[in-house]
Amino acid sequence: MRPPRSLEPAAKANPLLWDLLTLDKLLTSRVTHLVYWCGLALIAFVGFVSVGVAVGVIIREGLVGVLLALPTIIAGLLVMTLLGLLWRSFCELYVVVLNIGADLSALRRHAEQQGMFESSER
Repeated sequence: MRPPRSLEPAAKANPLLWDLLTLDKLLTSRVTHLVYWCGLALIAFVGFVSVGVAVGVIIREGLVGVLLALPTIIAGLLVMTLLGLLWRSFCELYVVVLNIGADLSALRRHAEQQGMFESSER
């Protein structure tokens, strides 16, 4: 009977696939960037919709529409800015929590190598 094949050549052939299958390297930082930009695009879309609605009211109502739409435009832009800041802080918090988890696992591996405590996997 032959010895089992090593999985190392597969890791060298396609590192992205290997990372996906083994969970040795987390891909959430890349996904977080994608989610962040999609969220910003959605926030910008909602802001532009509110400005577009206000401009439509101005066109339809004339001078009275300007008085009605001007606060809506200002509020829409302010809300869009605040949502952008909140979205950024939420995504940064998520990245920080993931980095804390990675740092803790690295500290645990280091402590196990130093023999500071035994692994709880019994």
